[in-house]
Amino acid sequence: MVLLAVKKVRRHEKRAGVRKLHHRIQPTLNANGTKIGRDRLFRLLREKGMLVKPKKRFQKTTYSKHSYAVAPNRFKDMEVTRVNQAFVSDITYITLRSGFAYLFLVTDVFSRNVVGYHLSRDLTHHSALLALDMATSRVSDTTGILHHSDRGCQYCCHEYLNFLSMLGMVPSMTDDNHCYQNAIAERVNGILKLELDLDAVFAGFTDAHQAVHRAVRIYNEKRTHWSLDLRTPKEVYELAA
Repeated sequence: MVLLAVKKVRRHEKRAGVRKLHHRIQPTLNANGTKIGRDRLFRLLREKGMLVKPKKRFQKTTYSKHSYAVAPNRFKDMEVTRVNQAFVSDITYITLRSGFAYLFLVTDVFSRNVVGYHLSRDLTHHSALLALDMATSRVSDTTGILHHSDRGCQYCCHEYLNFLSMLGMVPSMTDDNHCYQNAIAERVNGILKLELDLDAVFAGFTDAHQAVHRAVRIYNEKRTHWSLDLRTPKEVYELAA
């Protein structure tokens, strides 16, 4: 019964760890009068070869050696207390058999909800604009929202900064050579790739596009976060919006 409950969770979240599994399967086990401690669950999964194995990290996609102006880091001292207060943006690559595609993401900081995304065949700023447009299309008033990113040319170019200005959003960027100052965006990238299978090699762009939609949906609607008191990003975003 325990293994069946674990498999049900991992049907959507293949890399869910023991702590989160232990929390998620409790309602099912309690309904059937079954109890299992976290340590026993760990031993059981180890015996069955069902512990999550670590994956290798992925390569950098940021090109910051450009002549565009950069914004100061306004995010590092900010206290985020509500949704639509601060967005973080980033790019990660998706591997195809014949090359790469690039996933542009915009995430709401408070809820960790992916509010905008776009899969592109190239790294131009147009795709970053499409992801941002998706993120802001559901917000009635974007005035004052902080937009934090790395110093990639896609976010520093005139077109992108002009769009932020038109929306009344406030640009913020990491300090020079401080990629970890966009840790939330990097964390979302890691979950999508390392837990939700976007690190696979896809036959073509169409297959990758379908996988991205599925991964984002599972991330937003199924995967709980410890930082959200084990609620999903969508649940937190929609309740607070």
